[in-house]
Amino acid sequence: MKVIVLFVFVLGALSAAGEVFFANVGGKVTLNCGVSSYRHTLQWYHGYDLLHTVYQRGYTRRGSVDLAWRSVMRQTNLEISSVKETDAGEFTCSADGTYHEHSLFVVSVSVSVTPSAVLKLCDEATLQCEVKHLPQGCEVKWKSPNADSPEWPSTVQLKPVTSSHNGTWECIITCDGKQLSKSITIKEPPTSTTPPTTLKNITLFVTSVQGTANDCPLGLSCWMWIAIGVCCQFGMLLIVCVTVLCKCMSRRMVCEERRPSNVYV
Repeated sequence: MKVIVLFVFVLGALSAAGEVFFANVGGKVTLNCGVSSYRHTLQWYHGYDLLHTVYQRGYTRRGSVDLAWRSVMRQTNLEISSVKETDAGEFTCSADGTYHEHSLFVVSVSVSVTPSAVLKLCDEATLQCEVKHLPQGCEVKWKSPNADSPEWPSTVQLKPVTSSHNGTWECIITCDGKQLSKSITIKEPPTSTTPPTTLKNITLFVTSVQGTANDCPLGLSCWMWIAIGVCCQFGMLLIVCVTVLCKCMSRRMVCEERRPSNVYV
């Protein structure tokens, strides 16, 4: 009986209750080890993968997995940057042989719109709040801006999108007494009465040209009229030259035909 009691006591000393941490995809999170100091060695694991080993003398060793290179040690804590969905899971902090188990939940919120990427009335939209490594007993739900239907499940199908869906939607994750929220805003684009961009650019171009032509007709620049005049004069000169050349060639041919030919007896 004493042996059983001693065994239970040793297990309790070697393992301490852990914490639950939340992180957003692409964000940053700091996992607390559970101790502020250690005598010999401190190690962090993600599952069975070794991330960091720190010795009291100052020597450190980094693991070879991707997560090890995206994380750094902050005293006894582990700071993870550019969080990925694969980072979710169990983490272990070992301080001088005492293990502290922690859990990391990674939250991913996405919105897909059909048929295009621009949300419009009467379109279909899907709001999805996904949490990786979520244990039983935890709850994920959407809180909508509509007071008539404030709560929705983790996946919301808006078929079709109406003006009542406008506003801030909040994804709320509740687990182990902790709560994390991530919000997105749905806003329908305003109805545009302006002409297309191409026509608008053409209108602006014509307006700018008219603004620089105060005394010239038809709204064209005076320099354009000068260029047109020069081109016309050059064309007329070319026509005159061609006409004179043709007449000279015709006269020459006539003169050659009238010239008497020499007759030899």
